[in-house]
Amino acid sequence: MNPDVYREIKRRILFLEYAPGQILNENVLAKEFGVSRTPMREVLYRLSWEQLARIIARTGTMVTQIEFQTMMHTYQTRLGIEGEVGRLCAELATDDHLEAIRGIREDCELLTGHKAPDSLVEIDRRLRQIVHDATGNPILQSVSDHLYTLTFRLWYVTLDKGDWQQEVREMLDEIEATLAGMQARDGMETARVRRDALVRHFDRIRAKYLRVPGEVKL
Repeated sequence: MNPDVYREIKRRILFLEYAPGQILNENVLAKEFGVSRTPMREVLYRLSWEQLARIIARTGTMVTQIEFQTMMHTYQTRLGIEGEVGRLCAELATDDHLEAIRGIREDCELLTGHKAPDSLVEIDRRLRQIVHDATGNPILQSVSDHLYTLTFRLWYVTLDKGDWQQEVREMLDEIEATLAGMQARDGMETARVRRDALVRHFDRIRAKYLRVPGEVKL
């Protein structure tokens, strides 16, 4: 499989450049990327395995739809995973991890008066990368990243809606609470912080996507 082609097509799917339900033509893509059909087919099968695309016989490869019920089930699963990430990162974090998170906090503060969804996504990615690295557990990171990828499009499609300042404040709160828990080496508290941040994140998405009342919990 060609990793560069894979990363680019996956990026286009996640950032909605390929719309949910869109058919991806293997021949057209192979020509665009200057590769043969075999490596392109391998990329599409990998994306199918990751549940970002679906192979349809005699039709092609379709970008999977954003199905809210599936997203809810995925978020429910993420709760347990993120709690374990929080526990381990607090217990094993180094001073370098803490300093890196302080840098992310400073960068996030700059977005308070500047609406830039892709920049907020990048800050979220950096925070996740650091807490994952702090866990020292690549299997946990892999599972967490896969579940995050499945729900990313739902977040991205709603990120530009609603109160931008609230989105930035929530991210700052998550960064600061995570940092405080890691500095205290409090695994249980940091696990709670990571789970609570995810619940609030899902509640905001649900309110914007479906206008579902906050009382309806995960």
